[in-house]
Amino acid sequence: MSNMKTRNNNQISLRVLIGGMLGMVVAMGIGRFAYTPILPLMQRDLGISNSLAGSLAALNYAGYLAGALLCMLAPHLLRNRVISATSLLISIASTLAMGLTYSEFAWGTMRFFSGLASAILFIVITAEVAETLIRHNHSQWIGTLYSGIGLGIALSGWLVPELDRLGNWSSAWLGMGALALFTALAGLLLGRRHIDIQPPAAQSSAPADHAQRLWPLVVAYFLEGLGYIVTATFLVAIITATPGMQHFAPYSWVAVGLAAIPSTTIWPLLARLIGNKTALLAAFALQAAGIVISIHATTFGEVLFVAVSFGATFLGIVTLTLSEGNRRWPHDTRRAAAVLTTAFSLGQMFGPAIAGMLADHDAGFAFPLGLAASCVICGGTILLFDRFSHSPIN
Repeated sequence: MSNMKTRNNNQISLRVLIGGMLGMVVAMGIGRFAYTPILPLMQRDLGISNSLAGSLAALNYAGYLAGALLCMLAPHLLRNRVISATSLLISIASTLAMGLTYSEFAWGTMRFFSGLASAILFIVITAEVAETLIRHNHSQWIGTLYSGIGLGIALSGWLVPELDRLGNWSSAWLGMGALALFTALAGLLLGRRHIDIQPPAAQSSAPADHAQRLWPLVVAYFLEGLGYIVTATFLVAIITATPGMQHFAPYSWVAVGLAAIPSTTIWPLLARLIGNKTALLAAFALQAAGIVISIHATTFGEVLFVAVSFGATFLGIVTLTLSEGNRRWPHDTRRAAAVLTTAFSLGQMFGPAIAGMLADHDAGFAFPLGLAASCVICGGTILLFDRFSHSPIN
């Protein structure tokens, strides 16, 4: 009887985990990051500027910030089925609608609401899957959930060139929207019916010193958001403009996704071996090295390193930072995650717009990439001298 119960718990946990991963494919891998491989097609077919491209990305991240703030200020909404379902529909519809208009205003509106839906879905899926896994004694699987983002990135990088051959930039958006729809249905069939949402546990008031311990991490995470997002937005466009790399450019996003898939498992394992701070510093250093090399990358090996180093670190940094936030503010982990996500979102919102304008002004991305690398290095430096990393939290 005990073995049967264990087997049933394992099956439920696995189905919910896979369902959650497919949800991350829709909300993040497609809804948020499909823009990166499609952007060069829009620039080729429509002649949109880097400034406009950066502004559209910034609007998406502004929507993500709005969603994160909404979840922080009204956490009860996270347990409302109507809000979750509406967010899922908005994510799919806003992706499809991008391919049905030439209006810059409409694009901006779609990207904003896509970001809003992404933030809500990311937090809802994380909460529901984590609660289910913890209840069934599989908390060690939680990090695997975020590999769905990498899977979505890899799928979009692989499919966008094929969709482009069938039509143009519009076909790519419509194809990604169709993929999001079918993936969402599969995720709902697999995981939704097994999730038994529990009422939120009462949170005790957190001592002020725990909040103070969080601030160095908040600043470092803001700088990471400001720096990494330049690569996340313009990587494929930058490689497309590199002589001799045009054919590899769309598939560089596949390399990013494939590197990202195992990163959410590998970095936590590494953190258990060498400590969370050392693992975070290593991830910051590797990401900064990739951005620096991308400034003058001209060979296949250099471009591949740029893509893999980025994919291997950006989700790992998210996973390790949220884990460290929980450690520093254990009395209110949801609030810690909300504060960190808000800081990260602020950095993401400003980064693309600034980088796009600088790229148009300087006729290239060398200076924006240099600034992006500097932001990541400064974030790592703050962590290096962060005294709270050494303090046990009771």
